[in-house]
Amino acid sequence: MKAIVQDTYGSADVLRVGEIDKPQVGDEDVLVRVHAAGMDPGVWHVMTGLPYMIRLMGYGLRAPKVRIPGTDLAGRVEAIGKNVTQLQVGEAVFGACHGSFAEYACARENNLMAKPENLTFEQAAAVHTSALTALQGLRDKGAVHAGQRVLVIGAAGGVGTFAVQLAKELGAEVTGVCSTTKVDMVRSIGADHVIDYMSDDFAQKDERYDVILDTAGNRPLSHLRRALTPRGTLVIVGGEEGGRWMGGTDRQLRALVLSLFVRHKLRSFVATSRKEDLQFLKELLEDGKVTPVIDRTYALSEVPEAIRYLEEGHARGKTVIIVRGAA
Repeated sequence: MKAIVQDTYGSADVLRVGEIDKPQVGDEDVLVRVHAAGMDPGVWHVMTGLPYMIRLMGYGLRAPKVRIPGTDLAGRVEAIGKNVTQLQVGEAVFGACHGSFAEYACARENNLMAKPENLTFEQAAAVHTSALTALQGLRDKGAVHAGQRVLVIGAAGGVGTFAVQLAKELGAEVTGVCSTTKVDMVRSIGADHVIDYMSDDFAQKDERYDVILDTAGNRPLSHLRRALTPRGTLVIVGGEEGGRWMGGTDRQLRALVLSLFVRHKLRSFVATSRKEDLQFLKELLEDGKVTPVIDRTYALSEVPEAIRYLEEGHARGKTVIIVRGAA
């Protein structure tokens, strides 16, 4: 099968299209013929091995343990292990695996869900990581409920576009923060208010928020806290600054320590794949209450170009790789 392969850490230049064997299907595994694969910042981090801390987390010290990048996918079940009971060969699915930038990928049954019929494979491939992060950040860590005021920083990004829609579904009054060219898009997906950070500073306004979901990862904690209500909650999702060793995790650690001494709840987390959360998202997607926002699609051979585009930080919503029929 054709797949994107990397043998060393580095820039997008280390990626190449290779011909490799199909994955072997274990007893608990589902082999998926990949139609589309989602792109998120985690792909860049694993590709580069940065911050170095992720290498200590099991991704490989000197070279990546998993040679094929990519996590999110959508496709059809090609084969199943003997212990798989909830999915059938030929069924359209979406979810997560190791190595989705390939024509075939193996995934555990619990990481897959039947694809909503009203979504294309490209739309379904955009869901897993970003939508789960937004859901767990708002509902579980932020405890968002009806009547609250929620600020989503990075509202035009992959996580942000899902967060705006999910916060509305949870009953909140939602304000999105984005750049000038993305204001109309953020408003179109349901934001009650939109702040253009290029001309306005949300922390200098009179409005205070019960929950802030920060997906942008570069504002000081003191700046973010100024926009919270006295007992408000800040949820930090990832981070893209802070050096080659820690990345944005140093800011997250500072937030956790500071939270012990202030009235604000300062929280951070790493999203986890849970079957019940995938089911919840599937129902919202089927009802049209949440819709994936896709900026661009690329062919499998164009994955390096797609990652470079993601690095620029200009994407509106998700970037998706079209895999089926790859040359």
